[in-house]
Amino acid sequence: METLFYYLAILQISIGVYLVWHGLRWAQYARRRMQGDPGFNAPRVAVLCPCKGVEPGLELNLTALTEFDYRGYEIFFVLASASDSAYSTVKRVAEHSKPPAHVIIADRPEGCGEKVHNLRVAIEQLPAEFEVLVFADSDGRPGKSWLRRLVAPLSDKHVGAATTMRWLVPNSHNFATALLAAWNASIVTMLSEKGKNFCWGGGTAIRRSVFDEIRVFEEWSHSVSDDYSMTRALQHAGRSIVFVPECLTPTYVDVDFRSLLEFTNRQILITKVYSTKNWASGAATHLLYCLTLPLGLEVTLSNFFVSLPAFQLALLTFVPMLLAAIRGGLRVAAAAEILPSSRSQIVGQAWMYIVLGIFVPYLFLLNFVMSLFTRKIRWRGVTYELISPQQTRILAY
Repeated sequence: METLFYYLAILQISIGVYLVWHGLRWAQYARRRMQGDPGFNAPRVAVLCPCKGVEPGLELNLTALTEFDYRGYEIFFVLASASDSAYSTVKRVAEHSKPPAHVIIADRPEGCGEKVHNLRVAIEQLPAEFEVLVFADSDGRPGKSWLRRLVAPLSDKHVGAATTMRWLVPNSHNFATALLAAWNASIVTMLSEKGKNFCWGGGTAIRRSVFDEIRVFEEWSHSVSDDYSMTRALQHAGRSIVFVPECLTPTYVDVDFRSLLEFTNRQILITKVYSTKNWASGAATHLLYCLTLPLGLEVTLSNFFVSLPAFQLALLTFVPMLLAAIRGGLRVAAAAEILPSSRSQIVGQAWMYIVLGIFVPYLFLLNFVMSLFTRKIRWRGVTYELISPQQTRILAY
């Protein structure tokens, strides 16, 4: 047992050191991009934002989409029904928007996710004048330069898409919300300067010509995941995805444990269906971490109680946790620098990302285990069965 622990601990420390190095490179990349000039690339942009239900801060979130320092864009808010509780807020924001804003009613989906269906209907109605499609979520609150910086990488014709990621900012101090913020923070640093990036549906820009060329519209026809399906289409076409960390999007959250598990389980199950290799590597990594810590505690206490040397065992148990905390600190420091408007709140809640980051792998492991036993998810009141990347069944609407 002790020999096994030594092997696992050395492996975990090696992985941890690599991830700290990766975190440093991530922060350096973010700083370089923040200091860079996005240039003068200003194509005609359609910002598409699906909406459903009233969430905390919805009006502020949608208003932020109308205040970008970018002239040539219009906003398209899309709902499944005019009876949606968000409709009056969406309508009010659209009426007071400085850039032209439109409200589209898409009706109920068939054989695909409601969000995907909403986007498909909106894109079908877009005039040909729009050169770039930008996808945003109703729960994010991007800054004024967000659109200009997100679109900028598309000036390089070799770039397939530009994407960013959300940074969850807890609106309360309850444990479930804090744990969700720490869980999400670890995903943020999966995107990088030269890695195999994936699109995030709450912040992705793509040229319309590329969107059509790689047949995203068709990829969406039976999908529940807008971002993973777009990622698959880009990868199959050999197109790159540029990560734009300076566009990190603050998302203010307040959840209970039921919502926490619903969200995290959904994300991991979608990953299992749409990106099996990423799911498998993530499951193995988190399983090893979650085995090493309790095993280290067991062998340390066993040696201690029989008066055998235990310090080295305790140290090997502690170091992977220390490295996890350091990674959490790096993420907080980078996010606070990227998001000056939320800096005080992020810094004040730093313990959530640092301390809970040590235990987040156990939540991930639970998510991975749950994904082995079901293909059903519940998303904004709709229950889906994810049969395959090309087949989705709506079970309850």
